[in-house]
Amino acid sequence: MLSLSSCVDSLLDKKPISSFSAESFYQNQAQAKAGVFGIYNNLQSAMGTNFSFWGEGRADNVKVKHSGETTFLQNNTLTTTISSADWTSLYTLISSANYAINNIPAVFPDGDATGNQLIGQSKALRALAYFYLVRIWGDVPLILEPYTQAGDDIFVSRDNSELVLDQIEEDLKYAAANCVDKFNSTNDRIMFNKGGANALLTQVYMWRKKYTEAIATADLVLSNSLYSLVTDMTAWGKMFTDSYSAESIFEIGYNETQTNGLRVLYAIGSDSHYTPSAKFMASFETGDLRRAYVYDVTQADPKAIWKYLGKGVSDQVATASKQNIILIRLADIMMLKAEALNKLGGTTNITNALKLLEPIRKRAGLTPALLTEAQAIAMYETVEDAILHERSIELCYEGHRWFDLVRTGKAISTMGPINGLSNVKNLLWPISTSTIEKNPNIVQNDFYK
Repeated sequence: MLSLSSCVDSLLDKKPISSFSAESFYQNQAQAKAGVFGIYNNLQSAMGTNFSFWGEGRADNVKVKHSGETTFLQNNTLTTTISSADWTSLYTLISSANYAINNIPAVFPDGDATGNQLIGQSKALRALAYFYLVRIWGDVPLILEPYTQAGDDIFVSRDNSELVLDQIEEDLKYAAANCVDKFNSTNDRIMFNKGGANALLTQVYMWRKKYTEAIATADLVLSNSLYSLVTDMTAWGKMFTDSYSAESIFEIGYNETQTNGLRVLYAIGSDSHYTPSAKFMASFETGDLRRAYVYDVTQADPKAIWKYLGKGVSDQVATASKQNIILIRLADIMMLKAEALNKLGGTTNITNALKLLEPIRKRAGLTPALLTEAQAIAMYETVEDAILHERSIELCYEGHRWFDLVRTGKAISTMGPINGLSNVKNLLWPISTSTIEKNPNIVQNDFYK
């Protein structure tokens, strides 16, 4: 299935196609382009609320009050029936990407740049889906070919996560080599170009602790003229409410008809899924200007998170949200490079790591903006903790916090006192009951057997 509508003007004139046979659909170049647009639609569906459930729901920056999904995640009482345990939407995305990757070469001349960049986008989207899969469930089935006939083996088994990560790297390297430098439109923020592929590759390298490689790809992003930090807090707030800022590298695009759950997750009056935790509110440094853009500082117990809706907005409506979801932005890549430099060690690397934090801290009104190593240690015990604190504040509620805790080995020490997390096997999600019932070759993660 491909649902062909989109969030940008250049795609909105595409007529919806409800269903098709993949082999008969990919008959010309226009259909190939439409097929790639369909993969982005699947990404919209997969991430509408899950980006927050997966990236924030089990971490320490949120407080919950509803029973159900959010409480299960925050209390670390995950079950095989919660919605975020279901990987179907990600494999739907992967399936549509596989069809595109398999069929696009037939409708373009060999070596054609347009065909290669469409394949590059498809591979980047497939890599993004698999990157979520391995971070959430560990070992997962690695499916690289489309299902084309009834005899295809649908009862796949789980593959080692390192093999999947190898494939993610391979896909992203292809994308970085073949995607366009820029689209010269808002598509540069919501479709994969070279910068987006290199930025996602930086995240993957950091997950795999390949620090030298992460620095190299981060440098490609930092030197890319498409990206620059927004300069003041008004522009910082508009990144999330208005979308398409110069700081944004890859967003999931939404509009009035293709919507997401941001409002219900964070903003609906006094009934949002998530509000700021007391620990998070207490973690701001004195004078941090970001605080007032994230939540209502006049309330001891804020009723909503303002970041996506806008500072000072009183939202009481449960309608879906049209704001884009930013998955990768420049500040994220700068801080990942800072982490990598610090991991490599040495006075020069540590000094340069802290310099990467300086413009982010300066924009937030913090003094000193440039921390010395001694100051970072005095304030946060280690330079790494200073960088991770900056990530926690700057990237709050953007779907990074849980993965940062797992990636840096701090999930148990951080969440243990909050919800009793104590077993490394518990860092993974359970695989949904429906998946295991449909496929006898899928074995449940050990902690949930």
